[in-house]
Amino acid sequence: MSNSPSGIPRYRFTTAPALFREGFRPFFLLAALWAILSLVIWLPVLQGWTSLPSTFDPLSWHAHEMIYGFAVAAVAGFLLTVIPNWTGRFPLQGAPLVTLTAVWVAGRCAMAVSAWIGALPAAVVDLAFLALFVGAVVREVVAGRSWRNLPPVFALGLLLIGNGMTHLEAAGIVATGDAGNRLGLAVLAGLIALVGGRIIPSFTRNRLVKQKASRLPAAAGWFDRLVVGMVPLALGAWVVGIDEAAAGALLLAAGLATGMRLARWRGIATWRDPLLSALHLGYAWLALGLVLLGVSGIWTHVPESAALHALGAGAVGTMILAVMVRATLAHTGRAQIVGAGTAMLYLLAHAAALARVVAAFLPDSYPVLLPASGTAWIAAFSVFGLIYGPCLLKPRSRPAA
Repeated sequence: MSNSPSGIPRYRFTTAPALFREGFRPFFLLAALWAILSLVIWLPVLQGWTSLPSTFDPLSWHAHEMIYGFAVAAVAGFLLTVIPNWTGRFPLQGAPLVTLTAVWVAGRCAMAVSAWIGALPAAVVDLAFLALFVGAVVREVVAGRSWRNLPPVFALGLLLIGNGMTHLEAAGIVATGDAGNRLGLAVLAGLIALVGGRIIPSFTRNRLVKQKASRLPAAAGWFDRLVVGMVPLALGAWVVGIDEAAAGALLLAAGLATGMRLARWRGIATWRDPLLSALHLGYAWLALGLVLLGVSGIWTHVPESAALHALGAGAVGTMILAVMVRATLAHTGRAQIVGAGTAMLYLLAHAAALARVVAAFLPDSYPVLLPASGTAWIAAFSVFGLIYGPCLLKPRSRPAA
């Protein structure tokens, strides 16, 4: 037994391939691969060039796979990395990690061919991953008595419920598919508000202290707690479908407050550091997405799809890339230094999000902007795979201390 260099307090020796020695490795890699492959599949389907044998219509399948396929894989990789820090227990590795990975892959396959195998069997296979993962996380949090870290457990439970709601509609039982995707997106946005609010000012403070900066990010206080509460409240009102104008007002207030919170973290001082500036920009997408979603409920000239993609492609997509890059470097024992390639993948991801949001405002340019957005998205995650795939597949670059 030894201490790992990346903060995981206990590390069990295993003969498993490097890919299955730590949870972030397979799930970060799969998240990137599915971000690419799902768009490669969906864009031709959307153009009518081919079809997908799924009980989900093309738009619903795309939304589902971005939320419950791509994003959930990234969340799993992140939580499997940080939970040992919280609990002081061994990380999931070896055969159990292989099993969990295989169940996620089976879910993606089942979703793609659900019209062939049936809606209910596809639902069972797809829901199995989140059900198993929730159980594993609950076991670790309870065994480690890490009660302060229960919120992510609740978030995973809500993701499981939301995913189940999408399958209820696909099976023709009840029309809850749209609400299920809304719930999933809302949970992901809430996690960014919560977790991003912890790590971004912390990482920024550490960096600026090393640079002997005179001004540091504001310390967390009542305003931060207020904003963290406002975001899920506003998103919850949107998900359950209360009065559209009331939900819009709550979302607008939450978005403006999120922007004010971000402004207190000295992001302007990080623009030369892509690892940090990427986190700040991802959080900025959260503020923008909430504002757009709020305004869309009040003013019909702002399309809801612009807000959804500001939250989805913008906040969720770019924040996932930023966290995956940083965590991959840290947990494979590599220096927290990046080059032009990483800066390029960040720019491509933001360009993809921006093009998709603008397309919602310019329907006449949709045939040009949508493929441009998809191409930039695919390119961003392809660059991530080329640069960081080898890091995920190979053992740590230096031994545990």
